[in-house]
This record gives sequence, structure tokens and C-alpha cells, in this order.
Amino acid sequence: LIGPVIELAARTQTKVALLGSTQEALSRAAHRLQQRYPEAQIVLILSPAMGFDPQGPVADAALEAIADSGAGLCFLALGAPKQEIFASRAHARLPHVGFLSIGAGLDFIAGTQRRAPRLVRMLACEWLWRLARDPKRLAMRYGACLRILPILTWSALRVRILG
Repeated sequence: LIGPVIELAARTQTKVALLGSTQEALSRAAHRLQQRYPEAQIVLILSPAMGFDPQGPVADAALEAIADSGAGLCFLALGAPKQEIFASRAHARLPHVGFLSIGAGLDFIAGTQRRAPRLVRMLACEWLWRLARDPKRLAMRYGACLRILPILTWSALRVRILG
């Protein structure tokens, strides 16, 4: 997803911002993207500290920096649900900027995290592979998702069956 989108941004001369992950990963990812897509204009890289609140003052400062940079597209690598909360809020404040939630996508490009083997990805179990590799960081997040999954599933089934 990242490659085709940044290629399109380069073709249309849309400036790009990267937000999330670590400074090291963002710098590496920006460098690699710039090598692959020399016409891309990566104008801002921001790595908020751990515990980033997508509705707090650091998020406000990030929105100002994005606006000041002239970016028309911002890749969000904050992890769920922070990146989605930030994107919703950011879109309301900066409607002319596209916000794309990409999770660990920049870490994969930077080489700071490894993707799951192809077979695991084909089975749609990359989440399980990542959980096994980093249980301390992901167990609570995935646990929260599992708690609401039955409710969301039931709701979706009701809509589909009952119309």
C-alpha cells in the first residue's frame, strides 16, 4: 500500500509527512522511500514519545507541524487505535491533508521489524505471528480487540441478515 501511494504522491508533487514509530525507523524509512521514489517529497518526519495521546497537546503540535510543512499526505504509524483516533481528529482540523493509517508499515520498510513469513500472511495470521514475537507490547492491545470482536461480529451479522 505504501509504495503505490507514495509513487502517486511523487507523480502529483504531493508533499508527504511521516508520523509515528521511532526517529531511527522514520529516518531509515524516509531514506529508503526516497531512494525508491526519488521524486517523492518527504517534508516532515515526527516521532512522538511512547504514551502519545492522539488527543493531547503533543498531537496538537504535530498537527501544527503537518500544516506548516505543506504536506498533502501523512502516513500514520502510531498503531491502532491511536492512529485512527488521530486521523479522525486530524481530518477535521486539516481537511486538505490525506491521513493514511499504516501501522508497522514504516518499520517494515526501515527493516526495524520483520514481516511474517509469506505463508503466515496468506493465512491472514500476521497478527498472531507479531503477537508471538512481541507479547508484552501487543497482548493488551489485541486482548482489547478480542473483547469487542463478538459484539462487532453479532452487530454485522444482524445488519446483514435483518437488513
